[in-house]
Amino acid sequence: MRLFVVILLLMLTTTISAQSFVKSKGKKLMLNDKPFVIKCINLGNWLVPEGYMFKFEKATSPKLINEVMNELIGPSETKKFWQKYLQSYISEADIDYLKSAGVNSIRVPFNYRIFTNEDYLGEMNNPNHGFEILDRLVQWCKKDNIYILLDMHCAPGGQTGDNIDDSYAYPFLYDDSAAQNETISIWKRIADHYKNEKIILGYDLLNEPIPHFYDTGYFNPKLEPLYKRITAAVRTVDKNHLIFLGGAQWDSNFDVFGKPFDEKLVYTFHKYWTAPTKEVVQSYINFRDKYNVPIYCGETGENTDEWITQFRQMLDSNNIGWHFWPYKKMDNSSCIITFEKPANYNAISAFADTTRSTFEEIRKARPDMIATKKSLEQFLFNCRFENCKPNTGYVEALGFK
Repeated sequence: MRLFVVILLLMLTTTISAQSFVKSKGKKLMLNDKPFVIKCINLGNWLVPEGYMFKFEKATSPKLINEVMNELIGPSETKKFWQKYLQSYISEADIDYLKSAGVNSIRVPFNYRIFTNEDYLGEMNNPNHGFEILDRLVQWCKKDNIYILLDMHCAPGGQTGDNIDDSYAYPFLYDDSAAQNETISIWKRIADHYKNEKIILGYDLLNEPIPHFYDTGYFNPKLEPLYKRITAAVRTVDKNHLIFLGGAQWDSNFDVFGKPFDEKLVYTFHKYWTAPTKEVVQSYINFRDKYNVPIYCGETGENTDEWITQFRQMLDSNNIGWHFWPYKKMDNSSCIITFEKPANYNAISAFADTTRSTFEEIRKARPDMIATKKSLEQFLFNCRFENCKPNTGYVEALGFK
């Protein structure tokens, strides 16, 4: 028994000591003096619910989905739903599975509201809610030695002005000093909290900033200065972690960047629905070569297994790390694991997609309350890891087990 305890302690010590900060060295990321190539998935739809993954066409953002839930089952039941959702959609079992598949990291999209007093995902007046959620994830990932990239998917004021940032159809962030200061403050709090946490890979400051349908000539020059302000605040408390900068126009345009202004920057691009060829990423490779910095594909996917295979292999052959999108979806094959759509769920989708501009329209469109509650309870049951099934074609396309 003593020998067993000694061996166990040695194993734990080895695991802990093996964890160190991921660093940048020229064009590469390094871990324990060896190249570290990011390979895994985004935990989409967990801390930032998205309408299309709920099978909604019109209620596309978290606040619109929450409005649907309130109208269907009331505020109290909606609060309970989100509290259970956070526990069910991603759990320790999901992280263990990803470890067994062979991943080395995850990207975690989050809404800034989990670090405020705002009402979000069943919690309000709790600016530490985000830390309560992420600290659990950190412990699971430390056990499995899976690194975490924190991604501010939704910033105060909105960095995109579209559904993905849960804002108000305009990128107010770039002209709103209060929103900018709140963004900076939240990132500084996060960095201070995790400054010594080695399992944190780094901080992705703003997801997919500045879409193509706004005045890019006006907005684009505002992006890098804001990145510099956020980075400067982070560096007052955390000099250890990597900082990831996404290009303008949905993380696609690196022309907004000048010479790197920090020693630990990684430049990130997203690519969807393109040819799976090197030409698609050549401009990013040129940027990498010009400035001798790491680049990385933060999001891609939502395509056929064949395309996933080809694009992933192209990234691998050019030494570009990646996090495909997403890990889990309901009744869908373009993800690592999937779960069944509950009975009567189509009635919920129909309600979400109908016109509900008046109280009368809401009353007439609302489906049976009891059946709706049962369907949402089944959703929470089905999405748990033990009730999901892998999409083997997608898993194999990513090169995982």
